[in-house]
Amino acid sequence: MAQSQSGNHKQYFFDKFGLTERVLERCLGEALSAGGDYADLYFESVASTSIGLDESLVKSASHGVSAGCGIRVVSGERTGYAYTDNLSADRLLHAAKTAALIASGPAKQPVVGFKETVAAPSLYPAPAFDMDTDLSAKLDLVTRADRTARAFDTRVTQVRAGYSDELRRILIAASDGTFASDTQPLARLNVFVLAKEADRTSKGTSGGGGRVEIDFFQTEKTPEHFAREAARQAILQLGAIAAPAGEMEVVLGPGWPGVLLHEAVGHGLEADFNRKKTSAFAGLIGRSVASSKVTVVDNGTMPGRRGSLHVDDEGSATQETVLIENGILKGYLSDKLSARLMNMPHTGNGRRESYQQIPMPRMTNTYMLAGEDAPEDIIRSVKRGLYAVNFGGGSVDITSGKFVFSASEAYLIEDGKVTAPVRDATLIGNGPEALKYVSMVGNDLALDEGVGTCGKDGQSVPVGVGMPTIKLDRMTVGGTGSR
Repeated sequence: MAQSQSGNHKQYFFDKFGLTERVLERCLGEALSAGGDYADLYFESVASTSIGLDESLVKSASHGVSAGCGIRVVSGERTGYAYTDNLSADRLLHAAKTAALIASGPAKQPVVGFKETVAAPSLYPAPAFDMDTDLSAKLDLVTRADRTARAFDTRVTQVRAGYSDELRRILIAASDGTFASDTQPLARLNVFVLAKEADRTSKGTSGGGGRVEIDFFQTEKTPEHFAREAARQAILQLGAIAAPAGEMEVVLGPGWPGVLLHEAVGHGLEADFNRKKTSAFAGLIGRSVASSKVTVVDNGTMPGRRGSLHVDDEGSATQETVLIENGILKGYLSDKLSARLMNMPHTGNGRRESYQQIPMPRMTNTYMLAGEDAPEDIIRSVKRGLYAVNFGGGSVDITSGKFVFSASEAYLIEDGKVTAPVRDATLIGNGPEALKYVSMVGNDLALDEGVGTCGKDGQSVPVGVGMPTIKLDRMTVGGTGSR
């Protein structure tokens, strides 16, 4: 059996839960006992901690440990799924028999002898200890954030800070011979600030992390960094004017504004939506869907990034997938089921929230590649428009491609200069159309700080987003001010 970076972690499940390759083979055999085209086992063990600080007091603290296995049987386009939090052989075999009910036909014999997934070099640390070993250090992080934000300005009236982490261990075995395992750390620090002046209140948020250990917040991005950024945003908004409304030139800043790309374009490029022809991008491979300056990739192999994985939740190695190249749609993000049914390449994007859910095509780190324009030249080219630097919430209709996003930090651009901050600005557009108006792409590609969580069909998974500064010649801005 080939050895891999991720495969070194399988011994945890064998030692802790008494699993053996023979048990896995028996479960797969039971899963295919009523027919079916494919079956897989997804084992998961998660240790997590979180601390919340509000009004300078610890308001919440939790630690949890969970473990279980999800068993899937695929027959044509149908999926049978069962899960159990009891990892004894008897309960696993019972769950496998339950999942098998979806199929009808002669029993199929699974592969005997697995082939271990050969994954990329190490993208993140695999701690040899549980991440709850030093709660005092984690409490210190949120306390420092609270103290720094309150000291930023006397108008800061409320601060909330939170820290969370988890150590997720997974093991996947499948009837196609797939055998993969991984140990995945994930940590995040968040700061929320409320500011008040006279009768106006405003808020600011900041945070970050990734597949990192706690040392990241001591050496890379400190609590003080996030606290000052959240406080800066809140104070800035106190003096913001009402955003103008109408169609205008819009410049998106680098980094987190890539969340617009994630929602407006990324979800529409997931294979299951296109297989069902419910995406605005269905049937458009090989056609122009954006300006020739636009290239968009999804990349699960970036060291330390929140959306990165050695292997996806089907045991396949992640990769870099070009979705849009120079404006031309090149492909979709697929899991094993979509790749088989659509006769398309498998991109290693099968992801799930936990062992209780089935995998589906999901993004990892999705971003637009850098161009050749200097950011200052992009700003200088705008006579009057909007410069959006940070975003709050947003929504997209996958079928139509229409999206609405609220900008949490934005400014007017007047005569080629960034001027007054604005409040209550929303960006309204259509994914397949909006990117056709990209006329300038900056050379300053940045990814977000590491806070992205993506929701789909009731499941949430960590993701990364990013983009360089870009200019859209036309976009509808919603606001209450005058132009």
